[in-house]
Amino acid sequence: MSGRSSRIAVVVEDRCRPSKCGQECRRRCPVNATGRQCIEVTQSSKVSLISEDLCVGCGICVKVCPFNAIQIINLPKELDKETTHRYGPNSFKLHRLPVPRPGKVLGLVGTNGIGKSTALNILAGMLKPNLGKFMDPPNWDDILKHFHGKELQKYFTCFLEDKMKTTIKPQFVEHIAKSVQGTVGNQLNKIDKRQAQDTLCDFLDLNQIMDRNISDLSGGELQRFAIAARAMEDVDVYMFDEPSCYLDVKQRLKAAQVIRSLLQPKNYVIVVEHDLSILDYLSDYICCLYGSPGAYGVVTLPFSVREGINIFLNGFIPTENMRFREEKLTFRVTESAEETTEGETYQSYKYPTMIKTSSGFKLSVMKGSFNDSQIIVLLGENGTGKTTFIRMLAGQVKPDRVGDEEVDMPAYVVSYKPQELILIPKISATVRELLHRKIPGSCSDAQFRSDVMKPLKIEELMDRKVKNFSGGELQRVALCLCLGKAADIYLIDEPSAHLDSEQRLLAAKVIKRFILHQKKTAFIVEHDFIMATYLADKVVVFEGKPSVDCTANVPEPLVSGMNRFLSHLDVTFRTDPTTHRPRINKLGSTKDTEQKASGCHYYLDY
Repeated sequence: MSGRSSRIAVVVEDRCRPSKCGQECRRRCPVNATGRQCIEVTQSSKVSLISEDLCVGCGICVKVCPFNAIQIINLPKELDKETTHRYGPNSFKLHRLPVPRPGKVLGLVGTNGIGKSTALNILAGMLKPNLGKFMDPPNWDDILKHFHGKELQKYFTCFLEDKMKTTIKPQFVEHIAKSVQGTVGNQLNKIDKRQAQDTLCDFLDLNQIMDRNISDLSGGELQRFAIAARAMEDVDVYMFDEPSCYLDVKQRLKAAQVIRSLLQPKNYVIVVEHDLSILDYLSDYICCLYGSPGAYGVVTLPFSVREGINIFLNGFIPTENMRFREEKLTFRVTESAEETTEGETYQSYKYPTMIKTSSGFKLSVMKGSFNDSQIIVLLGENGTGKTTFIRMLAGQVKPDRVGDEEVDMPAYVVSYKPQELILIPKISATVRELLHRKIPGSCSDAQFRSDVMKPLKIEELMDRKVKNFSGGELQRVALCLCLGKAADIYLIDEPSAHLDSEQRLLAAKVIKRFILHQKKTAFIVEHDFIMATYLADKVVVFEGKPSVDCTANVPEPLVSGMNRFLSHLDVTFRTDPTTHRPRINKLGSTKDTEQKASGCHYYLDY
């Protein structure tokens, strides 16, 4: 083993199948050929066991494994001294911990599978850090000695002396509906220790669902219930894992304001969030996590909010001289339908005035026009009819008749990715089988593989069964299927759902590039503001009373549409001069006051 690096071997349990692969890793390992057991597989083994001490890092086992179950990674030797936790042999390893500070909101940013939830569980006292010694876990005296002289020593000492209580809002709120019984009102009455129920329920729009059973709540309602429940507790450490999931832009801002309202001089607030604009708005400082998803994660030292998010986007940590991503993620839109070659023409399309009434809800759509090579983003609160509009364009919902006549809808060929991905997991097939069945031409096309499948990392999923996928993996496959179908118009409902920050930006680039190069049109519903502004050539703003009476305005330019939308939310955005990402101004700040006074809620200064 090198004196400068530490080697880790990771075997993914749900991919490794020793009984079905001929154990090529064991048979081809050069160390095994010398008589030493570097890779061991017994008759009772469920997965291969790789000795990190004997491994020479040749990578042969990685190449010959038919299920892509093995990773061999060289790490800087110094990280061995900073190992916080490891789950077992050939499993995930976390280095360092985020350092919470009293009276401040700590934001965590990083890809999925990089250790954010592990770090939260350790700081919440739900997981005892073993410092990498999973065979002989240390006691708390040794753990405190490991953190001697650091802020975390004081944090864990208070925790052990029962001077600190913690609460955590889990990442997957869907599990709440299965484990918690009763109505929303009854549960909140039991939880409310801060006498804050009336205020929080009013602010988070929970009053109208107080008599509903928790098992009957939608994803957004469950999320708001979970945030309110945690905020009602009287504890010292509040933790929120992905609080914006399922929420629209207005609800995300309200959730952020609730979380910030929990700050007291002596308590801690920690937030994991993939919507970078909300993370920016929420946090007082940032810790980035980098590494290899599912293999290892490293927590950086704390940075200011702007610096921390920009470091994550740049993929380079100057304090450690460490590059963890080859490509910078930037928001300067260089490819746009507006920037056309002189003399080049674009096909123009129209859709008519439409009205749809259903179950007491009325949606009025003003007639509009659009071009190919153009992306129109639909902006509005939940319940304003965005999905209904998309489904009318897709032909799945018919507009109301005008007198005795039906509305004459243009005959477009459409490809539709719905908001819910419930149908895909029911398919008992591998991704390879699914793609060859649904989009045989596209998945065999070299350009499509390069422009869509490679950046969405579909290749690494090809031989896995779809029914075992996480939400993020399903989303990537659904986007691939949608873009792989030949169509005039692509209708994409919430492409960022379940994706982490990095995957969202890569997915946005894939969609943007595909629509421009293929000279197609896309209508996209998106609540992640950064992703929405990156994608949009034009926007359709939905106004009115949600779930009652709403209007879809005509498509309009990005700046005027964003100003219209943000004025309803009473929020202003500025542009970061380095990465060009939109940043929310703190409510009541000098910049916020200036922009509202000038009527400019959204700046696009490049």
